[in-house]
Amino acid sequence: MEAWLEHLLILLALPKFGLSTVFVVSFISATLLPLGSEPAVFGLVKLNPELFWPAILVATAGNTLGGAVSWAMGLASHKVLDKYSHSQHHIRALDWLERIGPKACLLSWLPIVGDPLCAVAGWLKLPFWPCFAYMAVGKFARYVTMTAALLWVFPGILKF
Repeated sequence: MEAWLEHLLILLALPKFGLSTVFVVSFISATLLPLGSEPAVFGLVKLNPELFWPAILVATAGNTLGGAVSWAMGLASHKVLDKYSHSQHHIRALDWLERIGPKACLLSWLPIVGDPLCAVAGWLKLPFWPCFAYMAVGKFARYVTMTAALLWVFPGILKF
């Protein structure tokens, strides 16, 4: 397993594939597919510390654009979802989201609920550009915090 991980990290570190791979992994992980992009970002930065900010920005861009796709999927699925009745929990969550508005997309970085939150924002027809901006801020903060913590606060957790 360690040889596989080392090979993957070497592949991610190649200038030809590094940042583009981070973008694709970050984009896909922001949709409703269960994939984490932080290991790709961390691996690239661990092997190429000079790529800290480019990796953070590329991951943020990919993850935010993936969140925008989730928002669009939510908007497109509005008619389908209207056919189903909602539980009391759903109704309370939707009411909360409508009250908070696009600012709720700051929470798009959260595991499990963040990506569906983007889809629900689209389903509720919350304004796209404010949602997009709040998604970008939340996702940027997540990548900076997690990558910096793994590099400097908890450097012994992942040794290569």
